[in-house]
Amino acid sequence: MAISVFDLFKIGIGPSSSHTVGPMRAAATFAQALREQDLLTQVGRVEVCLYGSLSATGVGHATDRACLLGLMGQWPDRIDPASIDSRIAQVLQERCLILDGRQPVVFDYDRDMRLLGEDLPYHPNAMSLHAYRGEVCLFSQTYYSIGGGFIVEQAEIDSPLNDTAAVHLPYEFASGAELLALCKTHGLSVSQLMLANECAWRPETEVREGLLRIWAAMKECVVNGLRNEGVLPGGLQVKRRAARLHRSLQELGKPNVIGSTLSAMEWVNLYALAVNEENAAGGRMVTAPTNGAAGIIPAVLHYYMKFNPQACDDDVVTFLLAAAAVGILCKKNASISGAEVGCQGEVGSACSMAAAGLAEVLGASPAQLENAAEIALEHNLGLTCDPVGGLVQVPCIERNAIAAVKAINAVQMALRGDGEHFISLDRVIRTMRDTGADMHANYKETSRGGLAVAFVEC
Repeated sequence: MAISVFDLFKIGIGPSSSHTVGPMRAAATFAQALREQDLLTQVGRVEVCLYGSLSATGVGHATDRACLLGLMGQWPDRIDPASIDSRIAQVLQERCLILDGRQPVVFDYDRDMRLLGEDLPYHPNAMSLHAYRGEVCLFSQTYYSIGGGFIVEQAEIDSPLNDTAAVHLPYEFASGAELLALCKTHGLSVSQLMLANECAWRPETEVREGLLRIWAAMKECVVNGLRNEGVLPGGLQVKRRAARLHRSLQELGKPNVIGSTLSAMEWVNLYALAVNEENAAGGRMVTAPTNGAAGIIPAVLHYYMKFNPQACDDDVVTFLLAAAAVGILCKKNASISGAEVGCQGEVGSACSMAAAGLAEVLGASPAQLENAAEIALEHNLGLTCDPVGGLVQVPCIERNAIAAVKAINAVQMALRGDGEHFISLDRVIRTMRDTGADMHANYKETSRGGLAVAFVEC
């Protein structure tokens, strides 16, 4: 399957791409299917069944709320985050929701939102939706939220189709080695190759405009994170830090991209914290490539754009295209889902993507870019996904800040070399896949191991 840059970078809401954005899209798709099959007016009740990781950490990740919003016809890129609490409160109070925004149906949360402990075989993030007329099930569908807001229907798994209308990319690649070979053969940078591929879907002007919209949403998320204060929702009483840190850094003056290392780290930390605090609060943000790791790419790019006097919109496009090339490799050959391979698949992939993007705008060769991406991912191998309380707060927020700095360090190391190195990016991605397969389920977004249980005082 060909993957577009706009598959990896999607505007949505927090706190999780796999547990919030994906389930909302699945539920909205289900409501849409009922309408298209002329079943909507016959439905009297709907039922949501959550399995595996969606069940284990679903409430903390707002999966239940996302499903209700999707059933009401809301989509993650369109909903106003400020309207969510009132919408959910109305459903819970009235035990009724407006299916697809058209049909009132019964929904008793205690009965119809079912958190089931078992796993389904295809993926840990599974959910089934059922629409009833009386005791008769009119329509049901099972969906898998496979990371980054991507969803797959059970029907697609049971009866895969050969898509003869699939997009033909001029420079198709399935590995880092193939990507480097194509760049060398055709005299292209990684971002130039990616732009040519994106133009198989849409005109170049639309690609550039779309990426700048993504960047505008990332910037807005940073701004909101620097402004909002207080305690994050969920019960852990985690205080927001970004606004206070921003005020203290403003008193120090502005650094430049090649200035003080310590000063640079603080600003990069700030931007990552701002994004991930907004994500934890359920605000508007961008999967990059997931919500749990959404602060890394914006932090690195925001710092580059803010403190480099020569930075321009073309740099944004170049950065995101190059980053997406690495994201595609991670998704195709391993996973970007914390529930599947642990946080190495989320924070590790995002760190590697950010390194690739920064290396590209700093003039790296394709080989140096691949080296930077490899360094960044290699030193996230084995990273577990163990959110305390099932919330995308501890250790997730700080973990993004650390990875953003790590991405910059990886680029600095790679740019000092000529691209030659011992372990290839392909080998590191395969190792991430194999490590994730070996990793115990307690450390893959279930909150049953690691820091998630270390927090509990015995």
